[in-house]
Amino acid sequence: RDNARVPVIETGAGVVHAYFDKDGDTAMGVRIICNAKTRRVSVCNALDCLLIHSSRLADLPALIAPMEPKHVEVLADRRAAEALSGYPYVTAIDEGRADEVYSTEFMDYRMAVRTVDSLDEALAHIARYGSGHSECIITACAATAREFQQRADAACVYWNAPTSFTDGAQFGLGAEIGISTQKLGPRGPMGLEEITTYKWLIDGDGQVRE
Repeated sequence: RDNARVPVIETGAGVVHAYFDKDGDTAMGVRIICNAKTRRVSVCNALDCLLIHSSRLADLPALIAPMEPKHVEVLADRRAAEALSGYPYVTAIDEGRADEVYSTEFMDYRMAVRTVDSLDEALAHIARYGSGHSECIITACAATAREFQQRADAACVYWNAPTSFTDGAQFGLGAEIGISTQKLGPRGPMGLEEITTYKWLIDGDGQVRE
């Protein structure tokens, strides 16, 4: 950082979120959240933080239950921790550690959970802690999904599908190239196409990646 001649991002390298909306389908959420978190925990498209609407906290134990056999540690805010009191691997986040937890790309069987009271609050959290990699919303409301997809600043924004699909081969682009895909500066002679960046909006119906 002291000697770099290009900007160094201070936030997590690949912090990925899923937002379970007030209109989210629980059964679909169970599949999507578990797949995004546990399919492969060490990759950059793995889920780091689940945001859940406060009106759906009663569904949180069901959303987390499939992770128990994998011993996924859940770092939760006070309201979420109370809702998960029966889950054996939950730790309540101390307010002093909140920034550290929410900005961490875990690359492990660990996941943060934060309760939000609105779509705006979820998007504000993503704007602060997101890395521009992949974000997801689980909702049955098309208007909410479209607003989320437009406002979330990420290379890939999913509606009712897990972030685990972020992969060049999955998108039909050929073999994956191991580089940062948030922002890539062009070189050489350039026209409009060379200075264009892309945002992929992916709509699903509960599909998960094998």
